[in-house]
Amino acid sequence: MPRLTTTDHNRDIAGLTYVYPVISRRAGGLSIGINFNINNACNWRCVYCQVPDLVRGGPPPLDLALLHEELVYFLEYVLKGRFFDDYQVPPEQREIKDIAISGNGEPTSIDSFAEAIDSIGTLARQYGIFPDSHFVLISNGSLMHQAKVQAGLKGLNRFAGEVWFKVDRGSEQGREVINGCRQGQARLLENIKTSSDHCLTRLQSCVFDYAAQPWKGEDIAAYLALLKQIHSQTSVRDVLLYSLARPSCQPEADQLQALDQERLQALAEEIKALGFAVKVSV
Repeated sequence: MPRLTTTDHNRDIAGLTYVYPVISRRAGGLSIGINFNINNACNWRCVYCQVPDLVRGGPPPLDLALLHEELVYFLEYVLKGRFFDDYQVPPEQREIKDIAISGNGEPTSIDSFAEAIDSIGTLARQYGIFPDSHFVLISNGSLMHQAKVQAGLKGLNRFAGEVWFKVDRGSEQGREVINGCRQGQARLLENIKTSSDHCLTRLQSCVFDYAAQPWKGEDIAAYLALLKQIHSQTSVRDVLLYSLARPSCQPEADQLQALDQERLQALAEEIKALGFAVKVSV
């Protein structure tokens, strides 16, 4: 078996369709990943994305029965089997920190999003994973206006879950360059408010230098200005701040450079001054 590390988030490492293990630097231990976008399709195209052969689009229909079967198998493997030994997980990381719905595209794009949330949450509660571990949805937030997504957020909230809402740049032009999306400020703010009205929501920001748009000057000012608006218009009060840790699989990979600890900490202090709690991952 390969050794699990924070630098390897291979979705196929366990040989399952929807479920995969990750040693997460942000969670600080074992994260059980759920990947709905098994066709590597997403409605955004972030230049730092680690998904190989990424394409634009949505996921295929979700097989809820298979998802349930795989999650049962994997929880049994971790809780009663030799998972930690087989994957050479260090002793200090042998704990389920969360179940994270993320994967190879935007997870809220599946039609049966609310049903999937309920299935995962119910099973995790039966196995005693919740409430000690977290239930996390990692999302670009672009579909929060849809009724099916809001129904899923209500379900996530019933399991005391949380949304990690991607905000990588403060301007529309910056997000088009970095995330490959055309999302206006008004819609972004509306979607963040919708998310936070339905479920605990934290912002997740990946900051880095990019040859086409370095992280400096106007970009930093635009990002901080957006955070001020978010603070005044929503209940969001937490920012998960990080830089690049694994190589991008996109054509722009060789134009990207991670920020060092000093620059991340300096940005964190500016964010804190706006009234947010900040967690920095390196």
